[in-house]
Amino acid sequence: MSVKHIAKRTHKNRRDKTDWARVDALSDREIESAVKSDPDAAPILGKEWFRTAKLALPERKVPISLRMDREVVEWFKASGKRYQSRMNAVLKAYVRAQRKAV
Repeated sequence: MSVKHIAKRTHKNRRDKTDWARVDALSDREIESAVKSDPDAAPILGKEWFRTAKLALPERKVPISLRMDREVVEWFKASGKRYQSRMNAVLKAYVRAQRKAV
C-alpha cells in the first residue's frame, strides 16, 4: 500500500476532556502497562497473532436510491454524522434476526 493512500487523523481539533498532551507523552511501556491493568481492555496482540493474521476487507456496499419516511431520516440525522451507516446497521441487525428465526 502506498503511503499517499494512508489517511491520518489528528486529535488537535477535538472538543473533549482528554488531556491529549499527557496521552502523547506516554511511552509504549506505559501504554502497555495501562492496557494490562484495565479489565475492560482487549488483550495486547502478540507476534504470534500478527504472524497468523489474515487481511479481511469488508464487502463493498451497494449504492441504491431509497425512499424513506421523513420522520425516520430526520431521527437518524439528528443523532449525528454517518446516519446512513447507522441505518444500514439497523437493517443488518434485522436481517440477521430474521435469519436466526427461520
